[in-house]
Amino acid sequence: MALVPIILSGGAGARLWPLSREAAPKPFLPLPADGADGDTLLARTFLRAVALPDVAGIVTVTNREYYFQTRDAYAGAGAALPKHIAYLLEPFARNTGPAVALGALYANAVFGPDAMLLVLPADHLICDRAAFAAAAMRAATLAREGWLTTFGIAPTGPETGYGYLELGEALAVADSFRARRFIEKPPLADATRYAADPRYAWNSGMFCFTAAAVLSAFERHAADLLDAVRAVWEPLRGHLQETMLEIDPALFASVPNESFDVAVMEKAAEVAVVRAAFDWSDVGSWQAISDLVTRDAEGNRGQGERVAIATRDTYVYAQDRVVATVGVDGLFIVDTPDAVLVAHRDQLQRVKEVVGELKARGNEAYRVHRTVMRPWGAFTVLQEGPGFKIKRIEVKPGAALSLQAHKHRSEHWVVVQGEARVTNGDRVYPIRVNESTFIPVGNRHRLENPGAEPLLLIEVQCGEYVGEDDIVRFDDRYGRQTTA
Repeated sequence: MALVPIILSGGAGARLWPLSREAAPKPFLPLPADGADGDTLLARTFLRAVALPDVAGIVTVTNREYYFQTRDAYAGAGAALPKHIAYLLEPFARNTGPAVALGALYANAVFGPDAMLLVLPADHLICDRAAFAAAAMRAATLAREGWLTTFGIAPTGPETGYGYLELGEALAVADSFRARRFIEKPPLADATRYAADPRYAWNSGMFCFTAAAVLSAFERHAADLLDAVRAVWEPLRGHLQETMLEIDPALFASVPNESFDVAVMEKAAEVAVVRAAFDWSDVGSWQAISDLVTRDAEGNRGQGERVAIATRDTYVYAQDRVVATVGVDGLFIVDTPDAVLVAHRDQLQRVKEVVGELKARGNEAYRVHRTVMRPWGAFTVLQEGPGFKIKRIEVKPGAALSLQAHKHRSEHWVVVQGEARVTNGDRVYPIRVNESTFIPVGNRHRLENPGAEPLLLIEVQCGEYVGEDDIVRFDDRYGRQTTA
């Protein structure tokens, strides 16, 4: 029976602002090196999935804007890619219900109705891969019998930010139970009682079932949602040989925004829980990040260059500069190039309110970092003022920006590492280290890196408007919209 992990990647992680932004969400955040090998949650999820036995392929459901970051995360994870890999690309978020339905329809069409689906959110941290694999195999055993299986985590404390599962009678498979009840995030008094009672477990949001079983459950309990997703799926059926399947935004807009738990699992009768022995965290707050780092004798933790004087129980994330604390207690301080968070440890769940306020103000700090990832590499805004913008641009080996033009600005490029190939109007020519070129307003141009090392250059934009939307694309190798 084919095992098909379905990785769901898309949560913005608003409680991890300012490190997590909409354009670079939680699954792509680098983790503290002493807590999780220094890689990302997405890469670790991928490695857990491909290490399982009999994996027939990996299906990832994510946002169209995250496709290239996801592909690069998998390629750089250090494991061989499976023979079959597919990306179902949503134009915008529609919760886990539609994502699971899409993954199930794809797996049913490609691998058959008996395909064993293992649904894995991309933003969970699990360090004990062996225990995870053992639990996954127990879940697969139940799924073969027709159960819709989820994973329950033994609570380590009265966490009010998680959902809970009440376990019913034991099943034949070791450490498995019928699910008696799903409980949404409880108040502290109830969470304290659940944490002390072995009949309760945290709801991990991971699932295992056959494609046929879950599609049948959708038909019984969420027929409207499944019908809407089938309408989205129909245009994709003829493209199953392709790796990248883009979902039509107009069709997707009619799909209900509903979680898989609410749509199906809480209503179904044939739900089983595997009580997992592995460590687990959804890394949903700065407290969870802090817990990955060793604390000193005063209870302080952090990353980067820090100085702590008369400081206790404080976490500091210092990205580009020294952060010094004097006479503080119980604070979380996160310093990034364009935003600083200072929060009391008792108020960390309210960090997402900052994101909401920034969004209401139209401040781009909720959405993007000063360094912005692109399919071809990245750019960092070094300085911006009336009529100018200065960027550091890095282009991956063999990559190229689109053939483009700007209506309102000219550009000056100075190469500081590598060698560029430049298209500038009708000319194509190289620029080497310590050489420069000028791109006049309105000229069609393209920047390429033909070499085997990263290309670094400084770009100075001058003009009446230097916004990122002043761009007309004529050709793009990454499938982004072009004008002609």
